[in-house]
Amino acid sequence: MVYVQERAQYEPRDEVEDGVTILDISGTELRRRLAEGLEIPDWFSFPTVVQELRRTRPPRAKQGFTVFFTGFSGSGKSTIANALMVKLMEMGGRPVTLLDGDLVRKNLSSELGFSKVHRDLNIRRIGYVASEITKNGGIAICAPIAPYATTRRAVREDVEAFGAFVEVHIATSIEECERRDRKGLYKLAREGKIKEFTGISDPYDVPENPELSIETENSDVDNCAHQVILKLENMGLIAG
Repeated sequence: MVYVQERAQYEPRDEVEDGVTILDISGTELRRRLAEGLEIPDWFSFPTVVQELRRTRPPRAKQGFTVFFTGFSGSGKSTIANALMVKLMEMGGRPVTLLDGDLVRKNLSSELGFSKVHRDLNIRRIGYVASEITKNGGIAICAPIAPYATTRRAVREDVEAFGAFVEVHIATSIEECERRDRKGLYKLAREGKIKEFTGISDPYDVPENPELSIETENSDVDNCAHQVILKLENMGLIAG
């Protein structure tokens, strides 16, 4: 069906004669207009239908989303995630929740160890909570190590059912992480006193196509968090 402007009505496309003005909006174009908060013409549908479409598919800048940091222990994930949380809270508009790796381990996954099965389960729990926050229009900031690509992909799929998933790789080298190691964890891992330690005795799958990769060795925390803000603006998730 297409809208014939001269007769101000919808008619079957194959019954419309040549020479009249046909108006139409494709499904892709409709989704774009909804996502960007653009006008939907009066002729397209009834006002109540358009109102319901806007309610169920708000503009991207009003939808929930998840920022998912990943990187080695000591790379700066939690520090940058905290700085990002403060910036987003100052902007207002949507609730912001930080799911930090250590805090989640303490409060949500305290019974889990560090085997691959348990690490996967921990990340899937984080992903589930993030997807619920995203579904309800909030912003979830996650900062686990999340070493396995397959698990990160599964979390992305969970979240993208409800909103955007922004993977941020904190690309600090293992050497720099060891140099910063205030807790002495890398030293213990090198000595074999901590088993299955990411980057030492357990693998880390470097993200192949993250939305953003951040080098922290020559950047301060505020600059790193600002890089994420700029990416979110570029994606239309927050207003510039």
